[in-house]
Amino acid sequence: MFGTPKRGVGAYATVGLETGVASASPHKLVVMLYDGVIVALLSAINGIKSSNIAIKGASISKAITIIDNGLRASLDKKAGGEIAANLDALYDYMSRRLLEANIRNDATIVEEIHGLMADLRGAWVQIGEQQEAPEPMPPAIQKAPTLMSV
Repeated sequence: MFGTPKRGVGAYATVGLETGVASASPHKLVVMLYDGVIVALLSAINGIKSSNIAIKGASISKAITIIDNGLRASLDKKAGGEIAANLDALYDYMSRRLLEANIRNDATIVEEIHGLMADLRGAWVQIGEQQEAPEPMPPAIQKAPTLMSV
């Protein structure tokens, strides 16, 4: 008769995300892309450390998709010049390293990319502080987790 509470929460989160995207500035959208990659990387690290290959694979795939179809695709290489070219090369490096991490089941590589992505996010937020209020990184995505006992 009633849907599961989990489904309702998921639908609510989806609507909240869609509303946030629709009302976000281009700067905020990039922050949201960085956040999406960071969350996916943390999930991949947990998947590797807990030997959950399905979660690892899906999470790495999601991170690569956001990097390639979100961050890289949004670069304006003509207007961005050398900075855009450098970011494009860095995003390419990240995607290739994540493919390697997936094949080797290597959390260290994912942690490396997590650190790079967190640094980029922090720099992007600082740039935006000149235009709008700063966007703090949610505590849940600030650092790579350690494996917890189950």
